[in-house]
Amino acid sequence: MAVADDIALVKKQELALELSRFDEDVAFEIGSAIRSRALAEGMGIVIDLRTWDRQVFFAATANTSADNAEWVRRKINTVRRYQRASYRMVLERGEGPFTPQSGADPADFVIAGGGFPIRVKGAGIIGALTISGLPGRSDHAVAVDALCDHLGLARADYALPLE
Repeated sequence: MAVADDIALVKKQELALELSRFDEDVAFEIGSAIRSRALAEGMGIVIDLRTWDRQVFFAATANTSADNAEWVRRKINTVRRYQRASYRMVLERGEGPFTPQSGADPADFVIAGGGFPIRVKGAGIIGALTISGLPGRSDHAVAVDALCDHLGLARADYALPLE
């Protein structure tokens, strides 16, 4: 039952963590807050915020590599195609690669936590906030925490339980 509960909570996150607007200033505010947290907590992560047509924030901290940016790219593609958090895909399908029948080439798509849809009131999902560098559930949690903080919502109300 725990997986079903986690899926329900991620769906709640996806709907509730909706921004009133998203532009370069909002992306910088959210991305900078994540970077500051990563530095304070010693997290080696890559942070990417984007609309579907362009990247509006990118940062990498120490102990990351080009591989992290590649994971970000593939997570973004998954969020865009399936219109849901990439960690929800993990919960729903497992972490194995996409099958050839899915049409989602594993070179371009990945089932791994850390990609979260950016939803804007009145516009729907317009982009993604993506983290790479931690285990997938933790990448997802960093994104959710940042959106909660930006929206003034209590993290605890949206946090997945510790594994």
